[in-house]
Amino acid sequence: MKKLDNIQRDLLLTNLDEDGKLSCIKAFKVARLIGMKPKDMAEVTKSMNIKITNCELGVFGKINFSDLDDNIYNKLSQNFAQDKKVDCEVAWYTARDKGASLRKVGSTINNSDIKVTHCQLGCFYDEEFEEYDDK
Repeated sequence: MKKLDNIQRDLLLTNLDEDGKLSCIKAFKVARLIGMKPKDMAEVTKSMNIKITNCELGVFGKINFSDLDDNIYNKLSQNFAQDKKVDCEVAWYTARDKGASLRKVGSTINNSDIKVTHCQLGCFYDEEFEEYDDK
């Protein structure tokens, strides 16, 4: 298990929301600030009884999404591993490509039959088989 020093701990705690949770997007920021790999953030936050919430791709949390974007869906479908599954990292890269935003990619995934696997923060491996409770 990863131990945080006092400075790292303070950096994490100052990025929590009003409910004492750490948003997905801030978890990436905190990982960079404290010098950890994003994939270790779920373990770190779990050890501190902090929940990561509001997945930018709509797997868990309470983000409001817009409609599916056919162009983004088609781009993601080129990367399907199997059964319309796409890695979290691939979805993030798609968001950087050709002016798509992370929110548009999340909206497309959230409003389609695409399933996300391999959370970059370590929150889940395959969301179809694992329930992530961010309550």
